[in-house]
Amino acid sequence: MTIDDIDFAALYRQHMAQSQRRPKPPSAWDARAESLGRKPLGGAYAETFISRMDLTGCRSLLDVGCGPGTIGLLLADRLEEVIGMDYSPGMLEQLEHHASRLGLDNVTPLLRAWEDDWHDVPTCDIVVASRSGMVADLQDALAKLNAHARQRVYMTQLVGGHFLDAELASLLGRRRASAPDYIYTVNLLHAQGIHPRLSHIEVPSRLAGTRDFDEFAQRVAWSLGELSAEETARLEAWYRADSRRAAAGGAPMRWALIDWEPSG
Repeated sequence: MTIDDIDFAALYRQHMAQSQRRPKPPSAWDARAESLGRKPLGGAYAETFISRMDLTGCRSLLDVGCGPGTIGLLLADRLEEVIGMDYSPGMLEQLEHHASRLGLDNVTPLLRAWEDDWHDVPTCDIVVASRSGMVADLQDALAKLNAHARQRVYMTQLVGGHFLDAELASLLGRRRASAPDYIYTVNLLHAQGIHPRLSHIEVPSRLAGTRDFDEFAQRVAWSLGELSAEETARLEAWYRADSRRAAAGGAPMRWALIDWEPSG
């Protein structure tokens, strides 16, 4: 048996099923949209992502899972057209709000999910999928990205399969099977004769920088689900025991930045 005999698309689907992760409904992101929209655009993650992009000869960009415009809006003044696509109406409202505030008239919102029909989604020079690729069917998602990119695709996916420090989840008795990470994308592209470039972006934990324990607990619950009184007590003990560790939110996160030319 060789690597060419492995069906990575099926293996990905099996891994996703075993992880028991369910995509959050649009309403969950709608509820967070306003608070995320209040955060300034940019930051270390976005700046690192953009610094590794090649816009040579590109005029248009499709930002899949755009959120409030974390990537697409920062590039809009260098392109003729940016299409921000998301399945959350609330996120698209924030995208439009930011575009208006920045005086951008070349940004178009598009309400669409990964699993929807994309037949009328415009083809663009560049397609971006930044931290939005935890999908049920990765093979289908990659086919859609390739079909809608003329020149280049840029995608970030989780490294290691966990969104929170695994030790913290274990403390709460919520240690879960890992989610499938970036290596499936690399192998699925390889099977198509596409040889992507790979680099990594390390960022602080999504629990970092909270103002107090209540906010910290809310962020943990967002990732793990509602906490019981006993779990909250254990979490608070962990939080109070080491202020520096609490401020960092545990171990940092790593994202794999994968980019490729869709033609192979």
